[in-house]
Amino acid sequence: MTYSRQKLRNRKFFPFMIVIAVVIIAGGIWAAKSLLGNANPDRVSSSGPSANGAAVGGETQSTGNEPSASASNPAAVVEESTIDQPTSSELGKTYDVVISNGRVINPETKLDQEGLNVAIQDGQIVLVTDQKLKGKRVIDATGLVVAPGFIDNLSYDPNPVGVWNKIADGVTSNIAMHGGTASPEKWYPYYERNKPPVHFGASFFYTQARNQFKLSRYDTAKPEQTQTLVDQAEKALNNGVLGISFSLEYVPGVNDKEILPLMNLAHEYNVPVYFHARYSDMEEPGTNIDAMNELIGYARASGAAVHIDHINSTGGTFSMTQSLKMVSDAIAEGLDITSCIYPYDYWGTYLNSARFDEGWQERFRITYKDLQIAGTKERLTAETFRKYQQQGKLAVAYAIPKQDVIDSLKAPYVMIGSDAILEPGFNNHPRASGTFARTIGLYVREQGVISLSDAIAKMSLMPAQRLEKQAPALQKKGRIAKGMDADIVVFDYNKISDKSTVDKPEIVSEGIEYVLVDGQVALDEKGIHKDIRVGKPIKSEFLRVKAGSSTLAWDDSEVSLLEYRNANYVDLEALKAHGYTVKWDKIKHQATVASGANASKVDVPQPQVGELMLERGYQLVWDNGSTTELLSVGNRNYVPVSALKAQGWQLTKEDKNYKLAAA
Repeated sequence: MTYSRQKLRNRKFFPFMIVIAVVIIAGGIWAAKSLLGNANPDRVSSSGPSANGAAVGGETQSTGNEPSASASNPAAVVEESTIDQPTSSELGKTYDVVISNGRVINPETKLDQEGLNVAIQDGQIVLVTDQKLKGKRVIDATGLVVAPGFIDNLSYDPNPVGVWNKIADGVTSNIAMHGGTASPEKWYPYYERNKPPVHFGASFFYTQARNQFKLSRYDTAKPEQTQTLVDQAEKALNNGVLGISFSLEYVPGVNDKEILPLMNLAHEYNVPVYFHARYSDMEEPGTNIDAMNELIGYARASGAAVHIDHINSTGGTFSMTQSLKMVSDAIAEGLDITSCIYPYDYWGTYLNSARFDEGWQERFRITYKDLQIAGTKERLTAETFRKYQQQGKLAVAYAIPKQDVIDSLKAPYVMIGSDAILEPGFNNHPRASGTFARTIGLYVREQGVISLSDAIAKMSLMPAQRLEKQAPALQKKGRIAKGMDADIVVFDYNKISDKSTVDKPEIVSEGIEYVLVDGQVALDEKGIHKDIRVGKPIKSEFLRVKAGSSTLAWDDSEVSLLEYRNANYVDLEALKAHGYTVKWDKIKHQATVASGANASKVDVPQPQVGELMLERGYQLVWDNGSTTELLSVGNRNYVPVSALKAQGWQLTKEDKNYKLAAA
């Protein structure tokens, strides 16, 4: 996968009664299903994230034939356990904010129910219930949808112009994973001082980091330069960045010799790598299929999680069915891969980028007249193209097949990301202002491509899940439930739509009635409240093995314990010495254990002080069908001692040490 400089230069870069009868029959069927409590099985509570942390549990791929009426008139078919049953004391309290009588959608549990009330106190959701609540401020959400605040994980720096358009589009967390920073120790404090209204985070932006060596976009870094970049990336991770990002089409000189060391680092630190793929068309040499094979290859070689940026414009244009199948097959293989799109059938980028290297008309199947300078009505000619190319203007290209957007939106591992934030001068794609409202207004309500619940998952829960393994702040976002952060969007399903256009990308979305960030109302009937600037940094956190661990006396053996977030863990292999068999499934990333086996002697090594303790999403399945989340240290996995107690072992504590014995 090494590409020479010259080879890279030569490649393109990267009748009326019948109708009444039908209506009556259809209405009767719907009513019958409602009475049977199965009007929409999609709204029954289901499990959480899949093993690869990408798709929502139970998320169904829409056929595109679901009537939009079902989205605007839901049946309240929900398990009781998905809403709270408050005590008399809780009912007597007066909360900071109460959102009353809304249609609440929590994509994690598949809760989708009208007439619910959400209580907010000190920035957190404390109740979701059908019981009446009191609040210092009560927001009447009758006829409105109450959803988790949208998380834009494919954005850029939260500049003081674009952040307000994000709020108006329902975004409460703006994460710069397409771009980011090479210096998080400066980046995070800068935005903390500037107090944006949205939460914010960033990746380690590889392109920016390699610029220190003054390499051209077609040059490849030397081994010693690559090692410097790896060291800087590791430092950046420990300073809070959420992952690593590459833009291969824009810097085609970056090859596998540079990428794989960073992939290995990402796997070691349990963070994803975001890729703008190398190719974005199907003209040889160098096609979308080559681009997909390259990224899947990196995931396979390193074990690191891969996220494919905006597959509708890079890596999937003109080849979407095949590209999506390649990713699905890779996930079935056990690789951790996700993707995102922006819901537009035209892309946009800077005219002086490598994407417009020679041959772009053939590659993208367009001409000069298919280009429009963003923020204006001007279509281009050969002459004006050269002028604006020298100026580095951003142009919109009408070059994405409409079906590619639809097909990619249906894929269960594809989420929503804008790939833009409005900047001074407004030379921006309209996705900077309308991405999230457009997803619901156009592709859910008008075209019925996916369900509303799935759309909300793709805009809130899934982006949180993609990054939350090492970013605890995101574990409390993307959900509407007790204990979650009060980042909430309230919208009118019948009105929500994008209003931004290519020539007016600054026009804000319509139909979003309220936005709350950290429990504070940032948008309401009076408009955007620019005094509400409560955005917080979203950072990775890493815990390491410490010296002086506790021990566990188990029958007649003794093993060391790990302490992680106030819980104790024991090495999975230790179970073999106490009558368990252990089998590992590398595809599902889970261990299956069964009791009743003969005990075997096991040498359980002591973890090294300083080793990373990571939540990789691996699971342990017991012989009674219950499951336990595992903790990983290096290539070994650890079981919480509390899980052994739940399996019937007696646990006692003596000083700081523990004893486990058969019941």
